[in-house]
Amino acid sequence: MDITYRYDIVPTPDQVIALYEDSGLPRPTTDKQRIRKMYEHSNLIVTAWDKTKLVGVSRSITDWAWSCYLADLAVSPEYKKSGIGKKLIELTKEKVGDQVMILLLSVPTAMTYYPKIGFTKEDRAFAIFRSE
Repeated sequence: MDITYRYDIVPTPDQVIALYEDSGLPRPTTDKQRIRKMYEHSNLIVTAWDKTKLVGVSRSITDWAWSCYLADLAVSPEYKKSGIGKKLIELTKEKVGDQVMILLLSVPTAMTYYPKIGFTKEDRAFAIFRSE
């Protein structure tokens, strides 16, 4: 398996929707415009490709100086346990630099994954949840 990682390609909404649905990431996959907007307003996107197929993505919003919010991490199920998710996070961290903290909100099914790849669980977060 020869996976290529890219910073310079923003996947199409259709590619993103297919990956999110395949990976089970709970996102608004029935709303293509909302997916498009999510990617248009993100300023760090790292993608993983198997030839022309999008098999992984890390989508972040960062100020490049203090914090980086890792909004989405998705890997196609047939590519899981191959290190793609970990590599996407490593490349995200490499791009933002050592002075920037990476933060995320985990889906319940990934709560045991993140500590395995170097994240520290925090109990100081707060949220105002979306209505839709």
